Amino acid sequence: MYDHILIPTDGSKGAQKAIEHGVDLAAAFDATIHALYVIELPNAPRSLQIMDDEEETRREYQNYGEEVTGDVAELAAERGVECVTAIKSGSAHEEIVDYADEEGIDVIVMGTGYRGKFRALLGSTAEKVVRTANVPVTTLRRRDVD
Repeated sequence: MYDHILIPTDGSKGAQKAIEHGVDLAAAFDATIHALYVIELPNAPRSLQIMDDEEETRREYQNYGEEVTGDVAELAAERGVECVTAIKSGSAHEEIVDYADEEGIDVIVMGTGYRGKFRALLGSTAEKVVRTANVPVTTLRRRDVD
């Protein structure tokens, strides 16, 4: 049923529940996990100082992405599941959907959390992925955000 499962992660507590569920799902179906972190820098005009620090900021995001995808790979290895890690740059929901299309992903498993009324009006990354993905998307909400 599932051969390739995409687990996008931002390293948050909300993502952790999805990581655990995705790894359990992969173990049950003998599937490969794809752990994805997306570097999403703001597109708004930036001051010269921020622009000067952008390369350092990108390195920090890259290092953080390697850390959080490495955590997924470590959990997968503990449970005997193969894991591929990837880091992309761009709009999070677009990169997630594009990666799923390019890599032949069968299902996306991701966390979501309530972030206030204003954020709910704009839509979350998970909501945008659900609306635009060409494969099923399983979302898991943190229970402690109620």
